[in-house]
Amino acid sequence: MDAAIKEKVQNWLVGNYDEATKQEIRKLEAENPKELADAFYRSLEFGTGGLRGIMGVGTNRINKYTIGMATQGFANYLRTKFPDSPISVVIAHDSRNNSRTFAEITANVMAANGIKVYLFEALRPTPELSFTIRKLQANGGVVCTASHNPKEYNGYKAYWKDGGQLVPPHDNNVIGEVEKIASVDEVKWSGGESNITIIGKELDEAYLDMVKGLSVYPEVIARQHDLKIVYTPIHGTGIILVPAILKKFGFTNVHIVEEQSEPNGNFPTVVYPNPEESEAMSIGLEQAKRINADILLGTDPDADRVGIGVKDDKGNWILMNGNQTAVLAFNYLIEARKVKGLAKPNDMVIKTIVTTDMIDEIAKQNQISCYNVLTGFKWIAELIREKEGQENYVIGGEESYGLMVGDKLRDKDAISAVAFLCEMAAYEKDKGNSLYDKLIELYLRYGFYKEHLISITKKGMDGQQQIAAMMEQFRQAPPESLNGSKVISLLDYEKQQATNLVSGEVKAITLPKSNVLQFILEDGSKISARPSGTEPKIKFYFSVNEKLDKKEDFKKIEEKLDNKIRKIIADLKL
Repeated sequence: MDAAIKEKVQNWLVGNYDEATKQEIRKLEAENPKELADAFYRSLEFGTGGLRGIMGVGTNRINKYTIGMATQGFANYLRTKFPDSPISVVIAHDSRNNSRTFAEITANVMAANGIKVYLFEALRPTPELSFTIRKLQANGGVVCTASHNPKEYNGYKAYWKDGGQLVPPHDNNVIGEVEKIASVDEVKWSGGESNITIIGKELDEAYLDMVKGLSVYPEVIARQHDLKIVYTPIHGTGIILVPAILKKFGFTNVHIVEEQSEPNGNFPTVVYPNPEESEAMSIGLEQAKRINADILLGTDPDADRVGIGVKDDKGNWILMNGNQTAVLAFNYLIEARKVKGLAKPNDMVIKTIVTTDMIDEIAKQNQISCYNVLTGFKWIAELIREKEGQENYVIGGEESYGLMVGDKLRDKDAISAVAFLCEMAAYEKDKGNSLYDKLIELYLRYGFYKEHLISITKKGMDGQQQIAAMMEQFRQAPPESLNGSKVISLLDYEKQQATNLVSGEVKAITLPKSNVLQFILEDGSKISARPSGTEPKIKFYFSVNEKLDKKEDFKKIEEKLDNKIRKIIADLKL
C-alpha cells in the first residue's frame, strides 16, 4: 500500500470518525488489505450528477461521512447563490440499504446550515422529488439512490431549483465547493432540526393529479379499463405510486408481482434491479404468460426507468428495449395530439444523441422539432428551460428506459410512463391491435431501425485508465470502414468537432463537452462509444436501419440488421 493511501487510512483511524468505522478499517487491514487500498486510494468524486459508489468505509466509498461532506459543499454553494433569501431543499430516498439514513444525514446537515428542509416521510420515487422541488418552489433537492445499480451501491443525486439535476455552471461550482471540504470536522452535522418539515401524502396527491391531467384518451381507457396489466416494482419505490396512478387513470385489472412487491435493498429475487435486464423482468414475465396479460411493466428501485413486455404477432412474449418503447411513446403523443387538436405549431420533442434516430425521422415527417442532447435527462431539462416561452415541450426520452411526458417535472419518470404505456396499449387494443403491431406499422412507415448496446466493465484502480486508453485509441485512429461500409464522419463531443473523414471538413458541435465518440457509416449506421459517468464501464451503442416494405419481411430484415451489428462488433474487436 503506498504512502498516500496509508496516510488517508491513518487520518480516519485518529480522526473524528465513529468507533464502528474504525473497527471496520482495522478488520480490512488485517483481512483484506487490497480492498482497504481500493476504499482509500482516491476520494469518491462528486461528479456532475452527484455521488455514486459502493457502500463501505473509506474516501472512495458511500458512507455517512462522504454523504455529509458532499452535503456541506452543496449547502455552501446554495448559500452563496441565494445570499439574501430563505433557502429550501427537498430530500427523498429509495429502497436501498442505508438510503433512509443517508437522507436523514443530508437533511440534518442542510438544516444545520440554516436551510429549510422538506424531507419525505418514507421512500419515494425520484420523479416525485423533481416535481416537489418545482411545486414547493425550493432552491434544490437531493435523492439518495444508486438507481439501477447492484445492491452494494448507493448514491446521491443533486437537483437545482428547476427540478432538474445540476448542469453548468452549477454542477462544476458545487463540485468545487465539495472539494474544498477537507475534513469531516468542517461539516455541520446537527443543530438545525427545527428547520426540517416532514412531507408525504399531500405531495403524492398533487403529483398523481398532475400525471392524470396528461392523459390523452380517458374515454378509450373507460372502454378498455379491464386491460390486463402485470406490474413489478422490482423491490423499489414504484409500489408507492404506480398502483395508485393506474387506478387514477381508470385501469381496474392490475396484477402486482408479489415476489417483488416489497421494497427491499437486498433485491433478493434479482442480480441487477434493472428493467433493462431480462433477468429482472423474468418473474413478471412468467406471471404475464400465466394469466395471459396484455402488458407487463417493471420499474427500477427509484422508479425513473421502465421496461415493458408485450406479445408479438404469434402470441409470444417479448421484452421491448428502450429505443422501441421511446419510439412508441413519442409517436403516440405526436399522433394523439394531432387527432385531439392539442398539437401546437411550436411543439418540440427531445432525445439524446445515443437514442434511435427513428424518432428524428418520425418528428421530421410530422413536421415537429426534434432536438438531440447529451446523455442524461439533466440536458433535456436544461433545453426545456432554454426554450421556455418559445417552444412547447411534449415528450423527452433516452434509450436507457427513460421517458418524461410534460414539463411539470424535469427528470425521467417511470410512474407517468407506466400510465402512458398502459393507455397506449388500451388505445391499440381498442382498435384490435397490440403495441407490437403498432411498432411494425411504424417500421413500415418510417424505416426499420435496430439498436444494440454492449457494456464493458473495467473494475479496480486501473479500470478507468483502460477505458481512457480505449477512447484515445478510437479518437486517434478511427476505423476506416466497418462491415464493408466506409466511416464517413467522426463526431468527437469532447473536442466538440464533427469531422467529415472523406473531405476533411470540420464543423463545430454546439453541445457541451462530453467524452463521447460517434462513427457515422456510409450506409447510415451509427456507432457511439461512451464511458459511463457513474460506473466503471464503457458503453458501445449500435444503430442500423433498412427499409421494410411489407410486414411479412420483418424477420428477414431483422436478421439482416442483426448480422450487420454482429459484423460491426467483430470489426471493432470488442
